[in-house]
Amino acid sequence: MTFRRVVWIVLDSVGIGEMPDAAKYGDVGSDTLGNIAKQRPLHLPNLCRLGLANIKPLEGLEPDASPIGAFGKCTLASPGKDTTTGHWEMVGIHLEKPFPLFPNGFPPEVMQPFEEQIGRRTLGNKAASGTEIIKELGEEHMRTGSPIVYTSADSVFQVAAHEEVIPLFELYKICEIARGILRGPYEVGRVIARPFTGAPGAFMRTPNRHDYAVPPPKGMLLDRLADRGVDIFSIGKIFDVFLGRGIREYEKTKSNADGMQKTLAAMDTVESGLIFVNLVDFDQLYGHRNDVEGYARALEEVDRWLPSLEEKLRDDDLAILTADHGCDPTTPSTDHSREFVPLLVYGKQARGAVNLGVRETLSDIGQTVAQNFGTSIGVGESFLGALN
Repeated sequence: MTFRRVVWIVLDSVGIGEMPDAAKYGDVGSDTLGNIAKQRPLHLPNLCRLGLANIKPLEGLEPDASPIGAFGKCTLASPGKDTTTGHWEMVGIHLEKPFPLFPNGFPPEVMQPFEEQIGRRTLGNKAASGTEIIKELGEEHMRTGSPIVYTSADSVFQVAAHEEVIPLFELYKICEIARGILRGPYEVGRVIARPFTGAPGAFMRTPNRHDYAVPPPKGMLLDRLADRGVDIFSIGKIFDVFLGRGIREYEKTKSNADGMQKTLAAMDTVESGLIFVNLVDFDQLYGHRNDVEGYARALEEVDRWLPSLEEKLRDDDLAILTADHGCDPTTPSTDHSREFVPLLVYGKQARGAVNLGVRETLSDIGQTVAQNFGTSIGVGESFLGALN
């Protein structure tokens, strides 16, 4: 059988153990789910019903004798471990080399022409937490009018500015200039506008974030689905990662809770096609800040929500839960981690208790979705047949 509607949920950064090449990335011992479970008991009965604890041993979580879902884990075949790499691979894009990272800030070859073209000096130019750097430099930014430039564990060039100091239209123009400069060896995955408001000591980032991503190569899953007339509804940062390609409707989100609520709302209105969701709090709020307790609570929040998702699923729906990389909050590093990602697949008419094994690439998910809707992508092996 095929499924009329697919709900594909990316639990951003929820890895499930180091990959064989983890040493090349400084990630030996990383295991986002496994290490959290060792440090803090997890209550995840609904994820375990789907087969989470059947993928690998997780302390305190019992494998289900007959899980209702199919389960396995996916290998990240592309080099790298960032958001764009993981999401692109899901839809059939394999990178030959990783997007560049700038843990020590951007070189003069980037910053000098950037400052010249925007007509302003800059502050920061280092790797930092977005909330922490506006605490540190926000007051100076308001005094000088200099935008704050920073990066992160992702391949990103981020520009933070107070909306009353640099209006949104100018901040967006500044980011467009940066996107034009960041080419060749400096071609980061995304340039991100990070506006904020408030007074010193009480700065708050606003929902007016805007991403300027590298355009994905043509022929990836969302292009193929659009060519077939398949409706795509995205929730969270999916729209930004893919520059809206093939996406008919989208919703930005403020939090995991907001994303989960908007997913249920979309299931009330989207009759067929793909609902593609990213829940980012795991990565953004907890993984990069080494907040084990926050990460654990976020996992349990999603687990409590799953029965609501299951209740909304129709007989001809399929739900897929996975991740894009790891971000182990228990290790000294605050970077992403080179990990396998979990794969849980459930539908009321799909076979349960199916071990999908270790998939060679995240593109297997995209190939499965493509086959379901009568098309294909260039890489990946579909597991649709195993669900029938």
